[in-house]
Amino acid sequence: MRTAKIAISMDERVLAKLDRLVKTRVFPNRSKAIQTAVQEKLEQVERSRLARECSKLDPKFEKAMAEEGFTTELSE
Repeated sequence: MRTAKIAISMDERVLAKLDRLVKTRVFPNRSKAIQTAVQEKLEQVERSRLARECSKLDPKFEKAMAEEGFTTELSE
């Protein structure tokens, strides 16, 4: 995987907590800790977006569509 260098600004208290995690070897370095945190947050956002979209679905319509698909497959 290719990586890119970036510069970020961070609250000093958050940075101190991050450095403690690196010092206790929870993460090998700051970069890996930040990469992991950002990736986890992106996954969380994506899951919540998916959940919001799924909540918009009409269960009766979705069931009918699924059953129609099964009926078509069975007749073939």
